[in-house]
Amino acid sequence: MNEAASRAQTHGLARRLGLFDATMLVMGGVIGSGIFVTPAEVARHVGSPFWIVGVWILGGALFALTGAVVYAELAIRRPEVGGQYAYLRDAYGPLPAFLYGWALLLVIQSGGMAAVAITFARYFNDLTQSAVSDNLVAVTTVLMLTLINCLGVRSGSNTQSFLMLLKVGAIAVLIAAGLWLAPAAPAPPHTISDVSSATPWLGIGAALTPVIFSYGGWHTASFIAGELRNPERDLARGTLLGVAGVILLYTFIVLVCVHALGSAGLAASKTPASDVMRVALGEKGAAFIGAGIAISALGFLSQGMLTAPRVYFAMAADALFFRTVAKVSKSSRVPVVAILLQGMVTAIIALSGTFGQILSYVTSMDVLFFALTAATVFIFRSRSEDAARRVLPGHPLTTAVFIGSCLVVLIATVWNAPVDSLVGYGILLAGVPVFIYWQRKKPAVA
Repeated sequence: MNEAASRAQTHGLARRLGLFDATMLVMGGVIGSGIFVTPAEVARHVGSPFWIVGVWILGGALFALTGAVVYAELAIRRPEVGGQYAYLRDAYGPLPAFLYGWALLLVIQSGGMAAVAITFARYFNDLTQSAVSDNLVAVTTVLMLTLINCLGVRSGSNTQSFLMLLKVGAIAVLIAAGLWLAPAAPAPPHTISDVSSATPWLGIGAALTPVIFSYGGWHTASFIAGELRNPERDLARGTLLGVAGVILLYTFIVLVCVHALGSAGLAASKTPASDVMRVALGEKGAAFIGAGIAISALGFLSQGMLTAPRVYFAMAADALFFRTVAKVSKSSRVPVVAILLQGMVTAIIALSGTFGQILSYVTSMDVLFFALTAATVFIFRSRSEDAARRVLPGHPLTTAVFIGSCLVVLIATVWNAPVDSLVGYGILLAGVPVFIYWQRKKPAVA
């Protein structure tokens, strides 16, 4: 099989998605429920309105935008099933790629989805006054989305795009109400930055951690490359458009929070988005944004259920996982077993109640693989067979800035949560003997 044919191979998956789908997947992978809470965390570290808004622009530029440029180039160079898994495999070999998929299934994706499922359940129960337990609502929601995605990639993508448009609509109402209906908060006699001016950069650095966490997730759209009609064009453009759209929305959300609550009020708030809508429209406004946050969480879950199973599918197609995970349904043309696997693991974690601890070390592993993936651009550009491939401007500066941002967050996360980080890396290293097992089985199943 020649290189062009190999690059186009989808292992039976159907190429049914376009640029709009890719853009919605990118935005849906980033915008969850966190942005409605994290502006308050940022305000506790930097009290001046300038820096409360500024760190979101700074984090978007240093992390999300440079990362989008890196992943857009990788989408052009490696438009393959599994996205980030394929980039790591082709650059470093099967072991790092397998460990990424292993961590994605057991910690990064499933743990994050379990926590968001519980978040959705809490808002759902609060809005409906339901007596059903949060865990049962979370598991039922995960199973529902699992079923929808088993029906086909178009079914899953349409659900995700619909939820994403509802999410953007709710954010637009929040921004409009906050800017035009909420009175401007009185300016405080001093700002937090004035009080802690001796170490302002420490505050900015601490504020960037939740900002970068809130910007994460755009890369998951790369997992679905094998089902895009033109991945070299649409995934690259969708990544850049989606990330730019998220930065714009996030900046306006934070601007509205500062306008309506003030820096001190924002820092003291536990639910800043609800507080803004309460100031603008009363309790009905707070209930509306509560529904918006629930939809946002549901959209994030839908995006994860659509994208992540393609990594496990790619692992199985490489004979590094159970062969059944690589099976594609003849009717729906999607990896049903991989989707069911993702749903099952997510549901188990949601029921176990351990997802809070898992989330505390998701970030350290996530940014580690971000940095490793970005470094593959240097490797691919150095190879003669890739020399003729179209590339994007900015390298090596954008690539180096993105890698540096990842390493700063990695060091900060390990420093602040060393025990949880060690547990996470223990789970990661436990994948090595599993990889050796599958490698030894590989000749028998190839």
